[in-house]
Amino acid sequence: QVRLVESGGGSVQAGGSLKLSCAASGDTSSRNCMGWFRQAPGKEREGVAAFYPSGGATIYADSVKGRFTISQDNAKNTVYLQMNSLKPEDTAMYYCAADPFCLRGLTLLPADFDYWGQGTQVTVSS
Repeated sequence: QVRLVESGGGSVQAGGSLKLSCAASGDTSSRNCMGWFRQAPGKEREGVAAFYPSGGATIYADSVKGRFTISQDNAKNTVYLQMNSLKPEDTAMYYCAADPFCLRGLTLLPADFDYWGQGTQVTVSS
């Protein structure tokens, strides 16, 4: 079991920055793939960024490459998503997720992740 709690969402103007945090507890193995996803009203949940802590590999959605960075503080069992140059189209509920032991490889597919947090809202105004 992995428990995930997101925080750090809020409202910002376009061009601004936010840093989301995801505190993990339970089975927080470094072999778990960790990912950030988002879902806007009326749209499907989509992968934003994911990484494999043990190997250091990361992947990003094309829409956020160069603007978002996923990272982890092992001592705090916390995963971060630094979001810069935010755009109105980044507005969504953001979720943290874990894929235990990364059994499916490093992906951005929501179906590949088993544990989810409750989400934190990000709103970007123009």
